[in-house]
Formats: sequence, C-alpha cells, structure tokens
Amino acid sequence: MDYTDLRTVKQLAQEAPFVTESTLRWWIYHANSNGFDTVLIKIGGRVYIDKRAFNKWLEGQRLAAPDSEAA
Repeated sequence: MDYTDLRTVKQLAQEAPFVTESTLRWWIYHANSNGFDTVLIKIGGRVYIDKRAFNKWLEGQRLAAPDSEAA
C-alpha cells in the first residue's frame, strides 16, 4: 500500500463527485456487512480510505459483469 493513496472522507468525496460524504460515512458505518471494511485504514482515531482498494470495491458493486467484447 502506498500512503499517497490514502484519502479522508472529505478528500474522496471531492475527488469522486458521484458520491457524497454522507454516502461514504454510511458505507463506513455498515462496513462489516457491505465489504467496505476492505478499503478502510484506521490510524489512531482517524479512518482513511485506500483509493486503490476503493476502486476495486466499487468495481465489485456492478450489477452485471462487464461486457468483455466492448473493449
């Protein structure tokens, strides 16, 4: 893991405008049941989001497998 990939909730919400801070906080609160715990890093009392792991998690949320012929 590269520390430059770590983001706060506010930073990630600014970089990814399709998701709000509230949505990110809801995902964090329910991380044990939605798999979001795989993207979280806790240092002291602060929670950070690993941006690379977030992108992988996000890809896993597709409703259907991506079309391999559309490349």
